[in-house]
This record gives sequence, structure tokens and C-alpha cells, in this order.
Amino acid sequence: MITVSLQQVAHSVKGCLTAPADMAVREVNGVSTDNRRISAGDLFVAIAGERVDGNRFAHAAIEAGAAGVLTANPQQAIASGADPQALVTVDDPIRALGLLAHDQAAALRAGGAPDFRVVGVTGSVGKTTTKDLLAQLLAARGPVVAPPGSFNNELGLPLTVLQATKETATLVVEMGADHIGNIDYLTGIVQPDISVVLAVGRAHVGEFGGIDNIALAKSELVRGTRAGGVVVLNYDDERVRHMVHKAHGEVLFFSASGAYTEGVWASDIHTSDTGHASFVLHYGTQQAAVELGLVGEHHVANALAAASVAILLGSTVDQCAHILSHTHAGSPHRMDVWDRDKVTIIDDSYNANPDSMRAGLRALAHLGRGKRTIAVLGQMLELGESSVLEHHEVGRIVADLGIDILIGIGSGMEPTITQAREGGVHVYELPSVSEGIELLNTLMLADDVVLIKGSHGSGVWRLADALKEIDR
Repeated sequence: MITVSLQQVAHSVKGCLTAPADMAVREVNGVSTDNRRISAGDLFVAIAGERVDGNRFAHAAIEAGAAGVLTANPQQAIASGADPQALVTVDDPIRALGLLAHDQAAALRAGGAPDFRVVGVTGSVGKTTTKDLLAQLLAARGPVVAPPGSFNNELGLPLTVLQATKETATLVVEMGADHIGNIDYLTGIVQPDISVVLAVGRAHVGEFGGIDNIALAKSELVRGTRAGGVVVLNYDDERVRHMVHKAHGEVLFFSASGAYTEGVWASDIHTSDTGHASFVLHYGTQQAAVELGLVGEHHVANALAAASVAILLGSTVDQCAHILSHTHAGSPHRMDVWDRDKVTIIDDSYNANPDSMRAGLRALAHLGRGKRTIAVLGQMLELGESSVLEHHEVGRIVADLGIDILIGIGSGMEPTITQAREGGVHVYELPSVSEGIELLNTLMLADDVVLIKGSHGSGVWRLADALKEIDR
């Protein structure tokens, strides 16, 4: 972040600071929500979570070098031993963090890198992969802020913005939503110069009350794009395509199907035996061959979206194709393919919804042709009334794809297990991740291909971590 004083922080967040003059001018050059990761000059944001109240660690954060503490509970922070004069008191630390990020974004616009640009990405699937691809494609412009992982909500986006410095050339932010209005709030913190909408799927459909409401929420990014900015839309998704009517500036379409050839599009898509997609990238009269380093044909659309942004920011098709052909998974638990004792593990366990589950299972079937395939699946959460139907559908897909073994972990997997069993799949139903680890360690044989997939809250990512740890 751009260095500011503790007093300036208090002003940005509309907070109360009672520090004397010598303390009020303390320099703040970063933020942290974890007292164990404090660097000198950080602002410690004390968040009261369901399990842990950050205010209990206010004193520890200051002892570790924090310049001050942002808190909504000064009494608890003081009880931890923190100096009362080092506290910036607000009603809501997360909202306050958004205010601080807003002012920092404005400062970057005014006095940062001369060609500073913000890229915003949303969609029911593919946000993090596209963000990771953008980090690699845009590195030639100068320093890029696009942290690994998925920081796409009212806490994660401000933390991403606050990583940018005066040297940052490109800031890439994910914008997620589980309610209408979420993205409106995020674009109120920072308006993108280029906005990307990837897909409207059924993630969080239970929270939204229907897929049309999901489309409405995603379209908030189109409306929230900065004046004079450009919107990049997936032509192949009908709901995304129709967002063109909400844009107030230039629109660039991309198409993995090749149905629209006036923007950025792909032809001659093939998938190798190792699951890597190749295609020809087109824009205008330019074209170049791409061999993606990522596993799964569904990444072609993500690659086109990222290439669209890079082209808008000055890259050639040849440059994009070269970089895309040398890409790798930038964030954990997202189509991360590795071997353990001659067993191929596909770790796509960060999250799951019906669309990404289908893509993961197809990748398993493709990589596992001629081999034994094992799907280790956890529940897809936040599907509301459609949950049973969607889990039934996953079981049908498992059977239709010819997956050999299904391991369903945790509650909510009964419809998937029932449907897969009826389709002739050998199934195991396990209550927890620990039993899954034990079963896999006895079940896996050389040349097997294993997919691990489920919503983050299902915990199946812990199984992937355990397998990787054993493999070290």
C-alpha cells in the first residue's frame, strides 16, 4: 500500500483515534488480519470471527511491530494489553477496511504508476484461474498484484487492493457474490478499467433464489466499470452475452466455441492424453497456436478471457499464445495435477458447483481413459431447494462418464451415491475426510487417476493436502 500515517488511516475509515501527536504520525505501510503475520508498520485489523476474536491478539500484534489496531471492540483490545492510544475504533472493521482500500485506490490513480490499470473478474466459475492467467500475461507491463487464492469478497478484495504500491502497473481483483448487491459494493471500493464476466452458473443458487438473479448480480460488474472502460464478455454464455445492453462503453466478446469471430476466439480445440487443451487463438487477422499448461478443456474460455484483457492492454496474439503455452496453476486446489506413487491426482478441491463439478468429472474421464478412475466428492453447498436434484445429476454424470469408483464424503452426498450406484458405479459412502484418507491409501493402485472435488465447506481439500503431505 501507499504509506500513510495512523491519523490518515483514522480519517479514511471515519474512525476514532486518541493517540498523541508522536503516535498519530506513525507510518502505516501494510495491513494484516493475522497477528502471527505482522510486519513492522502494519495495521492490524482485529476481526471478531465465529471461533476467534482478533481483539484478543491486539497486544501481540503491537508487540510484533504493528503501527496500530483497527477495532470495533476497544475494550477487548485493551484487555489484551494493547495501548489504548494505538487503537483506531470503528463500527465495523471490514467495512472500514473497504473505506481504506477505496482511498488507496484513488491515491494509486492520482500518483501511482503512469499507466496504472485495474482489471476486475467475475463469474460463477473460472475467476481465480483467469486471475492467475492475467498475472502471467500482464507481467510485461510491470509489477502485477494478483495474489494466489480466492480473495473475492468484502474482506478479500480490500486486502488485495491494499497490496498495491506506487510501482504497481496492474491490479487484478476478483469479485464474487452470493447476494445481489455484493458486486455493487465491491465496485464502490475500486472501479475496474477493464471488467471480465466469465459465466453465469448455479453457484450459490440457493442464496440467490434462481439463476436469473445470479446473472443480475454478475451484471453489477458491467454497470460498475469505470467511465471509459471496457467490458469483456463471454459470447457463448447467453446470460453473459446479453449483459452488453448494460455496458456504457466498449465491449469485447470472446468465444471458445468460435460462434463469434469479431472478437477473441478459438478454433481447432483438441485435448491431449494428459488433459491439456490446444487451440488456435484468433483476434482480427492475427492468429497463433496455444498449448495450455493447464489441465481441462474448460480452461480454453478462461485463457481467451485473459488474452482479451492482455490484447486490450497492448499485447499481440503471438505474445499471448507464447505465455499461455507456458502457464501453470497459480493457486492451490484448482485443477492441480500431480503424481503420487504412479497414481495421478487431480486436485480441484477448492470449491464446487454443478458446472465446475461437471468439468472436473470430464477431466477425470479424459485423463483416465484406459485406466481405473476414482472420483472423491464432497457436497456442493448453497444450492438451496435444487440441492437434491443437482446431486442426483452428479451421480448420473459419474455413471455416464464410466467412472469406476465413487467415494462420497460427508453429509448431503446420498443422492449422488444412489444415482451412481444405480448406474453401475462401485461406491463408498464415508462420514468424514479422515476415513477418506484411510480408504484411498489402501484403495489406490499404480496407474489409477483420482479426482478430489467438493465445496470448500465440505473439507475435501484437507484430503488433498494430506495426500500431498504424505507424498513429500
